[in-house]
Parts: sequence; structure tokens; C-alpha cells
Amino acid sequence: MAALIGRIRDEGITVFLVEHDMRLVMKVCDRVLVLDHGERIAEGRPEEVQRDPRVIEAYLGSPQAA
Repeated sequence: MAALIGRIRDEGITVFLVEHDMRLVMKVCDRVLVLDHGERIAEGRPEEVQRDPRVIEAYLGSPQAA
């Protein structure tokens, strides 16, 4: 599927992808928009978004106090 999406994108066609498979998202997307409970919490290049503290907290949770 990633190869097909990549070929479509490379032809200059915009692809709107709603996906939770982060490996796929990181592989084929030029820009990512992240929602948490319907609210936009991050937008930008995949490598920037995956490092965003709000994204990390929303999808991985915050560390528990010891």
C-alpha cells in the first residue's frame, strides 16, 4: 500500500490519508496533522510532529511519578 500511495503522491496528486499505522504515515507523508479528541495538537513535517511533546503525551501518555 505504501508503494501505491507513494506513486500517486509522486505524480503530484494530493493524498488525504487517515491512518494510525505510524510507520506508514512516516514513510509516505510530507505533512502530518495530529488530532487529540478532535482538537489539532500538531501539524508539520513527520519528523517534527513525532517529537512534539503534545503528540507524545497524547499518544504515549506522560510518565508516572515514581
